Amino acid sequence: MPNLIPTYRLQAFSPSDADPAEVFFLDEHSHTTGPPLGVPYRGNYYKIGLCLRGTAELRANLETYHIEPGSLMLITPHIIKEWSSFSADHDSLSVFFTPEFITTRNHIPVDNFQFLETITHHVLPLPAAEAAGITASMRLLQQKFQAPPPYRNQVIKNLINSLLYEVVGLYDQQHAAHQASQTRSQQLTAEFKRLINAHCTTERSVQFYAGRLCITPKHLTETVKQTTGKTAGEWIEEAVMLEAKALLQHGHLTVAQVADLLHFADQSAFSRFFRNSLGLSPTAYKQAG
Repeated sequence: MPNLIPTYRLQAFSPSDADPAEVFFLDEHSHTTGPPLGVPYRGNYYKIGLCLRGTAELRANLETYHIEPGSLMLITPHIIKEWSSFSADHDSLSVFFTPEFITTRNHIPVDNFQFLETITHHVLPLPAAEAAGITASMRLLQQKFQAPPPYRNQVIKNLINSLLYEVVGLYDQQHAAHQASQTRSQQLTAEFKRLINAHCTTERSVQFYAGRLCITPKHLTETVKQTTGKTAGEWIEEAVMLEAKALLQHGHLTVAQVADLLHFADQSAFSRFFRNSLGLSPTAYKQAG
């Protein structure tokens, strides 16, 4: 299902007359036209970024992250992103690259970095020393991105691969510490959210997710409510709405087509669901966007 959602391409970060982009570096002095604020979207690229100053707020699938200096951002093609705010003084270093860029003629399968596809946290707060190390790697990438050919792309590919290994180490270390500190209820809730992200376009019943977790719907609802303040049904509805809004943002899909992609019985059923959740019809939301 995620592959059916229209995506912003990395080309959006480059001049309109440029060749299709496979890699792009955004620094504190760059200005570019990417996806707009406040709009849920997917992209066809990976992003590794480090906040230098200021703050921002990012929603990635069902999680909201508050980004501060030293925050490492790991954005992948399959998640739905929505940037809700940036402070006036926000600056960051970010490298964007497509899967094809890092694998083509480099004989390095993306599977070697499978963690990018399975990560559950997309923003990591780094201690000062670790943030300084990533900053140094990003600055070297920035320098080589701005350098003229020959062999520019080959150098950038190798630097991105090196950066990825640094990031894997940092992520694994933080993820292990986070897992060790979680209660059983928190672990169950995290697994529930992962399942929602994978199945919400076809499965909207609490019973389905409880079955996958080998617990009763009552236990799932009580655990999720206690852990997050929201019921399991509310999380499912939120995930479906996020997918719906991402689809409706793209003008070439009709409301009926969106209803079909989300496996509603018909357009009327989807419209009722959407209106009950957001307070306006999918048509009105689409026109407002």
